[in-house]
Amino acid sequence: MMQFMLLFSRQGKLRLQKWYVAHPDKLKKKITRELITTVLARKPKMCSFLEWKDVKIVYKRYASLYFCCAMEQEDNELLTLELIHRYVELLDKYFGSVCELDIIFNFEKAYFILDELVLGGELQETSKKNVLKAIAAQDLLQEVCELDIIFNFEKAYFILDELVLGGELQETSKKNVLKAIAAQDLLQEDETVDAALREVGLL
Repeated sequence: MMQFMLLFSRQGKLRLQKWYVAHPDKLKKKITRELITTVLARKPKMCSFLEWKDVKIVYKRYASLYFCCAMEQEDNELLTLELIHRYVELLDKYFGSVCELDIIFNFEKAYFILDELVLGGELQETSKKNVLKAIAAQDLLQEVCELDIIFNFEKAYFILDELVLGGELQETSKKNVLKAIAAQDLLQEDETVDAALREVGLL
């Protein structure tokens, strides 16, 4: 099982981290700092596998980024290396020749792609096609949600006003907020009907 994955730059800047085992934040920072220092100190022609503390480390450099995985002693290093390569291929497909800036400004997409590929430290999806389909579906859902806000911004404001008043939470019940929204929608429909009747001279 993979214990964690780190992406970091040649300058030692952490760009992405995914942990599959529970550690306190302080220990995570210590592990990250020590491992980045260890990997960056290695020469380019050295092996991409190394024994480090109680885990095996598999890393690979792509352009300015290092992809680094920690795995248990009984795990296969070559399979982990292939998993890293598969992840990079998916990032390339999605971003079109992925670079460090893509990870920085679209980190949530990088995490989503990784979550589609690996679950609980184990490879869950071997098909790149299926992963890319899931990402496309997620992007479409996000676009639809954004369009809902754009074209119904007054509803978004109304919901916020029902929830928060003067910077303070005024309603904790979702049911009450939804009732207020339904009442507002009904009132709006009545006003629309009245306006239409006036326009044709029936009111």
